[in-house]
Order: sequence, then C-alpha cells, then structure tokens
Amino acid sequence: MKPRILCAGIATLDYVYQVDEMPTRLEKYRARDFRITTGGTAANAAVAMARLGADVQLFASLGDDAVGDGIVTALRTEGIDCSGLRQVPGRASPVSAIIVDRAGERMIVSYADPLLPRDTEWLPDRLPEGVKAVLGDTRWQEGSAHLFKLAREAGIPAVLDADREPERVPELLTLATHIAFSMQGLRDITGHSDARRALEAFTLDDNVWLGVTNGGEGLFYWSGGAVHHLPAFEIQPVDTLGAGDIWHGAFAVRIAEGASTYDAARFATAAAALKCQHFGGRDGAPNRAQVLDFLRAHGAQPQDHVA
Repeated sequence: MKPRILCAGIATLDYVYQVDEMPTRLEKYRARDFRITTGGTAANAAVAMARLGADVQLFASLGDDAVGDGIVTALRTEGIDCSGLRQVPGRASPVSAIIVDRAGERMIVSYADPLLPRDTEWLPDRLPEGVKAVLGDTRWQEGSAHLFKLAREAGIPAVLDADREPERVPELLTLATHIAFSMQGLRDITGHSDARRALEAFTLDDNVWLGVTNGGEGLFYWSGGAVHHLPAFEIQPVDTLGAGDIWHGAFAVRIAEGASTYDAARFATAAAALKCQHFGGRDGAPNRAQVLDFLRAHGAQPQDHVA
C-alpha cells in the first residue's frame, strides 16, 4: 500500500540552462542544453516522493497565470494531488532561471511575488485519514508549521527541509520530528562552516532527528550524543540542481514506511546521487527500482519494506 504524505511549500517553474562554464562577463552566452520544468523545494520533493511510490498531496500558492497553469499541469502529470495548489488572482507564480556548469554546479536567480499570500486559513484543520508523514520547507514556513502541528497531534513524522533559517516562524524547528539542513542553512544559524562543528553547536530536543546534507561530502547527523557520517556515493555529477530536495523527498518516503533513520538516509543519498547524474533539475528524480538497483550495485543490501 502506498504511504500517503502531505507536503507544503513552494512550487516554481524553472528555466534551466546548461553551459560549459559559469558566465563571468557581461556578454552573450550560448547554452549546450535547456529544460523547462517545475522546481521549488517542496514541489521537487513531491515529485521525488510520487516517483518513489508515495501518494502525495502538495499545498502551495501560485499566481493565476500561465506559469501557474503550467506548474499545475506538470505536477498532475507526475501523479501528484494538486487540489491543494491555490492560484491567486492578480499575482505572479514563482519562477527561476538556473545556469548549470560542466561540473554540475548551479547558479539560481529566482523571483517570488512578495504579494502572494502566506496565510494558512485554507489548509485542512486535521490530517486526512491514512496520512503517514508530512514534509515542509522553509520557503512557506507558515504552511509547513500548520502541517507540522497537525502531524504532532497525530503522532506521525514531520520532515523539514531546512535550506535556510526559518526566521519568520522559528517554532518550525521545534515542531519537526526530523530536520535535515543544507550546509548553508545550518551555517547561517550556527556560524560554523564545518558540518561536524555546526551540528555540535546546534542544540535541540533529543527526540528530534537532526542531520545536514553537504553535497559530495554526504550526510552528517547527530545520534547518541555524537556526530556520525554517511558518505555520499562517488559519482560524476552532471547537474546538482534539486538534489537536496530529492534527498528530502526520498527520506520522507522511507520514514513514512517505517524504515530506520539510517536506512531512510542511505536510500535518500542514493536517490540524490542518481538525480545528480541527469541534467534538468527534478527531471532526474529516480523511481524506486532505480534506487534499489543503484544501492545493490554499490554493495548495499537495501531494506525495502512497507510498514
């Protein structure tokens, strides 16, 4: 049976350009490849979860424009329940222009309409039957906090993709049951650029699982009063855009299925590695069979039970 997961955050339309080197001068450049695809922290995670076998509903605010229509259509094609995507009249939908270089690194210029409402009155006041986990991002902190409160009341996991400090709603960090920071997000809070030192400097309730993803260095996480390390898989990256979002989506799926945090993190690390080998942002999100095959090919014996 598919695990049902609710997701709240941002959804965008991404224009992704592949170049040999990052632009350094004010002149014209020609891209080697190009994609138009959906993006955004929560929306990318939702795509990953759907491809990995979850029943996903996404909550986000968009403009009532052609960009918003395209985002909804694309996400529906992925099998995501888009009834929670609100298109607000007179507002513009989020968009991003992204440049990816030969090493797979990316530069992002994004725009989100500052007048898109951030209220949560239209969100459900209780979780639907059968929801096994919720996932939220820090781009719509109010929406994530709303779902996290419902998850806490229901006693189910609440996974936070903390790619930045939740300054608007700081309580988001205490409402989550599982927090995986980006290195930048944890550095902004602790002032430390070293993953181990940053985790040691960040204190939270012992009942909250805490980790930080750091690109090619892999995952660092706090357990048993010490920092532990789960290395990344050795790959040749083509495009790192969306890798962290895919990681969080894959992690949430396995947590919703009752897997241990270690097995969930290893599964998520494999999913992110596969994504990085494909150009086009979230288009490279793998399906479940691909992740399991990848783990086996790298000497792992993946646990793939569903609780």
